[in-house]
Amino acid sequence: MTAKTVKLPKGYKPSTDEEYMNPQQIEYFRQKLTHWRDELIEESRETISNLQSEVRDVGDEAERATRETENSLELRTRDRYRKLINKINKTLARVDDGEYGYCEETGEEIGLKRLEARPIATLCLDAQERWEIRQKQLGDAT
Repeated sequence: MTAKTVKLPKGYKPSTDEEYMNPQQIEYFRQKLTHWRDELIEESRETISNLQSEVRDVGDEAERATRETENSLELRTRDRYRKLINKINKTLARVDDGEYGYCEETGEEIGLKRLEARPIATLCLDAQERWEIRQKQLGDAT
């Protein structure tokens, strides 16, 4: 964590009129990522609690099949949350390292609009498009 804490003005939103990745922008995205991670962790806890408190001996087979399908869906969602929380933690490490907001491939600015839409983005749009094309080509080759 950084030694210096930045206090954001109420309702602060990053602007292209400011220096890119200035201390306020960095703090804004740190708080956004932390809040998102905390929400996902809380939802995961609720899922676990729901699964643990559920009565296992359900009446007929149709009801049991429905319950198993719902449980399977909840577990898949929880697994997606776990992976997303891991990405958020890696992104927060990039914030702390001073690398946040810059493309891992090119070093260029990722851009405020892209980070607002996808705060865990690690590639600028051009690099992301190249990556997606490579993935598509690899998928077509197999």
